[in-house]
This record gives sequence, structure tokens and C-alpha cells, in this order.
Amino acid sequence: MPDSRYQTLLDISDCMVMHEEVGTLLPALIEPLKRIVHFDGITMTVYNAEERTVRLHAAVTPNNFPAPIGRTFPVADTPASLVLETGEPLYVPDLDEDPRYPVVHNIMRSAAAKSYVILPMTTARHRFLGTLNFASVTREAYSPEDIAFMREVARLVAIAVENTLNHQELARQRDHLRMLVEVNTAIANHLNTPQLVRAISTSLRTVLEIEGVGIALLNEAGELRRHISDVPEGQQSESVLIPAESPAARVLATRQPAVLSLDQLTSLPESLRGFLADHRIQRICFVPLISRGRPLGILGLGSVTADAFPQEHIQLACEVAGQIAIALDNALSYEKIEHLNARLAQEKLYLEDEIRTQYRFEEIIGRSAGLMSVLRHVETVAPSDSAVVIYGETGTGKELIARALHELSERRNSTFVKLNCAAIPTGLLESELFGHERGAFTGAIARRVGRFELAHRGTLFLDEIGEIPLELQPKLLRVLQEQEFERLGSSRTMKVDVRIVAATNRDLLQLVRERKFRDDLYYRLNVFPLHLPPLRERRDDIPLLVRHFAAQCARRMRKQIDAIPSETMDALVRYSWPGNVRELQNLVERAVIVSTGHTLNVPVEELRSVSVTGHASVTLEDAERAHIVDTLRSTNWTLAGPNGAAVRLGMKRSTLQFRMKKLGIHRAE
Repeated sequence: MPDSRYQTLLDISDCMVMHEEVGTLLPALIEPLKRIVHFDGITMTVYNAEERTVRLHAAVTPNNFPAPIGRTFPVADTPASLVLETGEPLYVPDLDEDPRYPVVHNIMRSAAAKSYVILPMTTARHRFLGTLNFASVTREAYSPEDIAFMREVARLVAIAVENTLNHQELARQRDHLRMLVEVNTAIANHLNTPQLVRAISTSLRTVLEIEGVGIALLNEAGELRRHISDVPEGQQSESVLIPAESPAARVLATRQPAVLSLDQLTSLPESLRGFLADHRIQRICFVPLISRGRPLGILGLGSVTADAFPQEHIQLACEVAGQIAIALDNALSYEKIEHLNARLAQEKLYLEDEIRTQYRFEEIIGRSAGLMSVLRHVETVAPSDSAVVIYGETGTGKELIARALHELSERRNSTFVKLNCAAIPTGLLESELFGHERGAFTGAIARRVGRFELAHRGTLFLDEIGEIPLELQPKLLRVLQEQEFERLGSSRTMKVDVRIVAATNRDLLQLVRERKFRDDLYYRLNVFPLHLPPLRERRDDIPLLVRHFAAQCARRMRKQIDAIPSETMDALVRYSWPGNVRELQNLVERAVIVSTGHTLNVPVEELRSVSVTGHASVTLEDAERAHIVDTLRSTNWTLAGPNGAAVRLGMKRSTLQFRMKKLGIHRAE
């Protein structure tokens, strides 16, 4: 080999030291090589053993032809396949005489090339890295000596390419590991999904060369809904249903990643497609989120580049998706545990409050035909899950009938939850029914579980259903129809399994005619109406009730009542009882208090005189008002406490305050 060629090899070695990138190395080789070898074009291909492809890198082409720099070819379609197989250079002295490799040869003919040499770039460990290629616009341009020299050049370039590839691989692994560490750190520090997505987005954008990150999650109904999208400009959180026939949803069904263009996602909702288009997203990689064999949702990665997501990026996205799935599974489990803990705490407080209320109706007392007819209906409808409306005057024991319905149903082992719709201010009734999130309104300092959630798989008793505001009735109707609702301040749809038992002392059908009650809600509730007779229509039960209440109160007060005078019992039977069983109970309790011996001393002079078959000399409202005023006077207008009017009247303080306001009762009386 002449000295000039040795010097050229030394110059090439110097170039290799100064140029670590393939893209800058090839242009630097042109001048020293042209001093001793004639060529019109020099190119290089890099071999991918996993994909069996070669990628073209070009420095100079004949006649400055625009070569497809960066294009990838199957190695079998190129002359490199023969070089790879033999390990020897391939010389084609006359391109027009060689019919092989038509794709590559047509590109070379377009550049006016007539002959070329392809030399293997092989390392000392016989690793095939690709080819170094020389082309000429003349036929038979190269001698055996030229090819031998070119082979030495190819060996030197192979060393530089190997160093470059190793450097790139190390850098890729470093970025890979750094991203995984950052994702793990984000997972450890963020249980909240939006914060988690925001924390991992920066790392994913840098390593995977993407612009957007999104997560869609399966809800309790098995629907796939877009949960959150994160782009450099910010986040968008909105529950958008992704149709089951969408390619994105099919990724979860097949549990295999998919790369799709925006044009292939026509089945996505228009709002979501608009969001992607606004941020110039052209290509999306969908990866399933699977944890412990259970599908949770999909991870979506968006790029503005049409040819984004090579195989290595897809594999890396799958690794990240596995970590995210574990984090989401933990977050969902944590949220579920928190929800159950909150619900159990609410149930505990609710049940404790129920115990403290000291129910005095331990059982339904009576044998009258009217009551027996109601109980037979209760026994019939209780096993079903049908809605029931109990009609009856105040104090007839509608709550006892509701509890009997619950105890005779399949839901007896779950919670019986009650709510007096008339006792809760209108502004707070929605929160009481459906709960609220922290910050949903002023004063909402913590998440609150509503009565519907408390009654999940149990029974919800809505007393005074006719008092529900008209604007709240559509949401109640939705729960009855769909068994789903959203807490105040939340977009998350919650599924519940609740049986509704309602009660009212008003004519709901008349309220419908007056447009104070929705007709669709009326028909949804009024599936099985029960009419509870007032006490004046079941006078046969009065002696039984008097004896029951007297024994109950005497036991609680540690007294012994053995006798009830017949004239007293006759007076009690004749009385019309506008306050029904509750009024009778309160009167008997007061009688036990004032009785000093073993005989029940009832102040019958306080009862209004009525005939057995006639009507009361005053309206029911007047009688109720007078009874409440009398009780308030006897307690010196003390509402709460063990000796307060509310306890004596058998109602909560809030209910008593509501009735006082409704009846216009003031202390000045």
C-alpha cells in the first residue's frame, strides 16, 4: 500500500477521534479519501439485527441527487444482504448489467451511478454493523487495490460506528433508567391521579419524544372514560366516554399496545378529537394498564410527528404503563378503603344517633282490621325491591311500617337509613341525600357521605317526601331510575343499590296537579302505596296501645302501674286523637309521670270532647298546634334535653322547630 494511502488512513483515524457522530464523520472523510480514491458518492447503512433492516446515512451522492437519508430498507431487498452473508465486499462494475436489488439499483440509476462497491463494517468480534458504500458515474471504476484500501477504511469506520452506537445505547439506557426512577418517585409521592400524570409527563416527553400524556380508566359500570390529559400548556380533566368499538377501547380488550393516527380515531367523541387536533397531535400510542391481571384503563401518548413511536419506544411505554398501573391500582384501592372507612364511620355515627333517639315503638301494636290489612300488604311487598309510599297522618307510625318492610326484605342485614325531608333546610338537603366533596361549597371542609351511599344494599326511608323541593326532584328521579348519582362537587358517577320507602301525610297526586311535585317522580315512587289508617279509625287498638305504653313508661321510670280505670279507658277510646299514636303515647307518658300509686292517672279533662263517629270540633292542624303549645308550656318552652318538648312529643328538635314554624307557634303565646 503506497505511503499516501497509509497517511490517508492516519488522517481517517484522526477524524474518528474528532467526530463521534456518524452524521459528522462521513463528511469529514471525503477530502482525505478523494486524494487517493475516485468516487462520486459515499454512503453508509447501519444494520438493525432485531428488525433485519438497514438505515441509510448519506454524505455525498452522484450529481447531488437527493438520496432518501434516514430511510429504512429490509436488508433482504438490498446488496447489504449478500455482504452480511459472505462477509466480503460486493463490487458491481456495471449497474446496468445487474438485475438484482431493483429498489436500491433504481435509486442509484436515478443518481446516474454506473458502478459501486459495498464494504462490510465488521468489528474485531465479527459484529456486522452495516456497510460503507462508494459509487461512481463511470463503469468499472475500481481496481482490486482500490477495493482493498476501501476495506481498510471500512474497518476503521466500523470502530467509530461501534463506539458511536455504544455511546448512544449507553445514553439511551441512562435516559431509560432515569425516566423509570423519576416515574417511581412520582408514584411514591402522588396518590392523586392528576398529580401523578403531571409528575410523569415531563420525563415521558423527554425520553419518548412526545407532547401529550392521557389516561382513560374503567369505571364501576365497566365503561372506559377519558380521565385526564396532560400537555405542555396544562391539564384537562373531563369524564368523556370512549365507545367500546373505538380502537382505543379495543387495546384494553386485546391487552396489546397500538399506534394509530388521528384519522383512525373517528369513533372518539368530538370533544376529545378536538382536544387532540388543537394540540396538533398526529399519532397516538395506546398502551393497556393492567395490574394483577385486572384491566384498569389505557395510557395514551400523543406526538405531533407522523412517524413517531419506534418499537423501542413502544416497549419502554409498556414498562412505564406497568408501573403506572400498579400506582393507579394502589390509588384506587386507597380511595376505596378511605371511602369504606368514611362510610363505616358515618354509619356508626348514624346508628349511634338512632340508638340515642330512644325509639319507643318497639313493635307494632294492634289487632284492628285496618291495621291487619296494612300488615298483610307489608308482608306481600317486603320481599320485592319495589318502591313503596306510606300515606298517613302525622303520628300514625309510618316509620314503624317502613322498618317492618326492611326487616322482612332480603336487605335486612344491611343498613336502614332514614331522612326527614321536611327537617333539613332546602340548601342542605341535596348534600344530605347525595353527599359532597371537600370544597364543593362554602363550609364543605371535608368529604361527606350522603344517605344514598349509607343505604347501599339497604333501605332508604324518606319521610315527608312531599316536602322535597321541585328543583331537587330530577336528581332523585335519576337515582330511582338509573341507581347512580354524583356527589356535589364531583364529576364521578357512583352506582348504588338502594330500595326507596317514602312516607307522607300529604296527597301527592294533588301536589302533582298543583305542579308542586313531578308526575314522573310520583309514578316512579307510587309503585305500591300503603294507606295507614289514623288512630280514630282503629279504636279497637287503643286499649292495647294504652297498656303497652303504660307498661313501657313505668318500666323505664321504675314504677309499677297495675290498673287503668274503665272510665279513663272509655274516655281515651272516644277521643279523636288528631295527633294519632304519637299523641296517645305522649299522653300516657305524662300520666305515668303524674301517677303516684299503682293506678294510671290520666288527665282526661284535657281531652277534647268528640263523638265516636263524628268529626273533631277543631281541624287537625288546630289540634296539632294546641297539643304542641300545651307541651311547650308544660316544659317552660324548653325544646331539647331529656325533659324537653321534643322528647315528649316523640320527635327531633329540628322537626319540632319546623312544625312550630309551619304552624306559626311563638313563645309570646
